[in-house]
Amino acid sequence: MLNKKITSIEVAKLAGVSQSAVSRVFTPGASSSKKTNALVRKAALDLGYRPNVLARSLITGKSKIIGLVVAYLDNYFYPEALELLSGALQKNGYHVLVFMATNTTGNIDNVVDEILDYQVDGIIAASVGMSTNLAARCSDAGVPVILFNRTQDDKRLSAVTSDNELGGKKVAQLLCKNDHKRIAYIAGWEGASTQRDREKGFIDELKKNGQSLFSREVGNFDLEQARQAARNMFSKDEIPDAVFVANDHMAFAVMDVIRFELGIKIPEQVSVVGYDDVPVAAWPAYSLSTVRQPAKRMVAETVSILIDCIENNSTIARRIEIDGPLIQRGSVKILKK
Repeated sequence: MLNKKITSIEVAKLAGVSQSAVSRVFTPGASSSKKTNALVRKAALDLGYRPNVLARSLITGKSKIIGLVVAYLDNYFYPEALELLSGALQKNGYHVLVFMATNTTGNIDNVVDEILDYQVDGIIAASVGMSTNLAARCSDAGVPVILFNRTQDDKRLSAVTSDNELGGKKVAQLLCKNDHKRIAYIAGWEGASTQRDREKGFIDELKKNGQSLFSREVGNFDLEQARQAARNMFSKDEIPDAVFVANDHMAFAVMDVIRFELGIKIPEQVSVVGYDDVPVAAWPAYSLSTVRQPAKRMVAETVSILIDCIENNSTIARRIEIDGPLIQRGSVKILKK
């Protein structure tokens, strides 16, 4: 036999208050006295009552739910970022539903119908993109979309990233300053703005220092493809003396191939630099020099823009790039001073 579902009417009767008082207690931002709050919550606990959030959204027009979309979680940066995003949204009274895009090229068209079915108040797309038609659908539905750690040309979409181009420049400056001459690059997925901007900053700065790219391979932000890229790059007669890898996730795979498959020493024979500064980068086994993504600041800006769009009906798209520091560790050969 199914358990009877407790209603707000029963809670109100036990607490000795009106049904509207029960509603106010369980509505974020609504006012109720301490006495009423205590009576209602005790009655709800005794009866096993839980408010129906989705039913309330039909009345208020707001679900207080944010759709958080990500394509893959094997990169250590994203579990940390998603935890920070979820925590920040919950502090502001919003609930989070996580949706997985089904391809690593980062297009969420395949899940948008499901997202919109939940009557979400907003969408955060973490390192995934959307088509122009999809952006228009979300706009027409009054659902703001914020891109996190990705940009695209659609001017209707706000985006928050680290300053990827500046980060790439910092890596080139470090390697040129320490007299590296055969400098290589292993790219991520070439459709990603993060990949494009990191490589642009890197190559532009190499040119300013009178250098050109010695070698280039593509790892597509994928571990196995990064391993193969390293094999291709370092199995030749003349190998790079430095390599910038488009993110830490790939850099770990590249370092493992260089050291354990090919027997090349880091940093004595080749310096390696990544991008993100995930926790594993600081482990002694890698000691990876890398550009840090300022995740906390990126999250704060993302949540601030989204809430402004939802609660103040702001329609002004904003593009924010946040500078992240270059963290030097043991994977880069440094000239003696």
